[in-house]
Amino acid sequence: MECAAKCIGTPCMPGAPTRRCGVCGAVAYCSVSHQMLHWDDHKDECARLEEQMRRVDILNDFPFAFSTEETFPECGDQMGRCSVLTSKGLHNIGLWKSECSCRPTVSSTDHLGRITDDWNLPSFLCPCLDPQSSISTPLSSWKDYYQWRCLPFNSPVALLLHWPLTLYHCFQLSAVQSSISEVGDKLHIHYLGPENELLQLSVFGELRALFPGVHLYIEFVGPAIPECRDGETINISKYASCSEESCRCKSSCTGSGKIGSSGTTTVTLKLRKGFYHDRYRDISKDSRPNVIVAPNAGVAAYSTWLPTIELINEMGVPAIFTDFCEEAAYLASRCISSVTARPLRLPIQINPFRQPMMVEDSALYLPCYSNCFLFGM
Repeated sequence: MECAAKCIGTPCMPGAPTRRCGVCGAVAYCSVSHQMLHWDDHKDECARLEEQMRRVDILNDFPFAFSTEETFPECGDQMGRCSVLTSKGLHNIGLWKSECSCRPTVSSTDHLGRITDDWNLPSFLCPCLDPQSSISTPLSSWKDYYQWRCLPFNSPVALLLHWPLTLYHCFQLSAVQSSISEVGDKLHIHYLGPENELLQLSVFGELRALFPGVHLYIEFVGPAIPECRDGETINISKYASCSEESCRCKSSCTGSGKIGSSGTTTVTLKLRKGFYHDRYRDISKDSRPNVIVAPNAGVAAYSTWLPTIELINEMGVPAIFTDFCEEAAYLASRCISSVTARPLRLPIQINPFRQPMMVEDSALYLPCYSNCFLFGM
């Protein structure tokens, strides 16, 4: 946590700021003088942050034992991520590497190796086979998903499955007046700004269960994609497998081939390096999206989003963004409305499929989770 007034007046006092705003409790200061200096900036946001802090209990409400407040105390415990993964025997292993807080920031060279397609979990803890039943009504919570997939609530797979489940939820929200059947047997999704997902691509195989009978074409577009992988196509024809050699998920009858094969698939990913507004002309030759999804977008933090928002506005395609906390979503909504000259088509709301492990915000005490809030244009 940093002093909210670190760039104002005198240098900050050493150590973590401990003096929090007595009204909102969302910002902290290193000294009384810095708090006073910051008031002119903070007074306009204080009431809004106070309202956001009231949703702490709702945001921290998960059915999982590993996401309790005892495990993740106030303002987030980054080392708690490694503790949880260690307790599950998953620390710094395969798909789970990028979830370790002790691991350096993901770099482009991390995306050069083969795709890992193993959960490193026994079969009863992961969705390595087809579901036992079809989805009767749209899933609306982690509890719904776990019960449908017959998973115990001590399974940590939600830490990775928040990517495909968020995508699923975004499509459900964008298709309020339509349905998957109206899309037909093909669904095109443009997925903007992937980063950690590039190390966890096999978890998108779960979309096979979430969209039965539909071939999904997903364009991953963003600057984090390595140059050497620009244009790469990945076909996912089975679920990520469990750690049991005798499990049916190892059998060829559970899919038409391993991840990366050229056989018939249900999910096809294509990687495109660059910003969406620069690459769209090339992409549109092969794929016009039914929906655009931009996870953890940081719209207000990066000016490069402005031409992309202008393009999406001209396209008239439903686009849904997510961010780590409500304040980031609020600031993003203002940026989008300034470009479109109208309010959001989809108002800011909590994502029921946010990652159930808190991350620390360096500037605010607001509860933050990957894919925490979503909103759309």
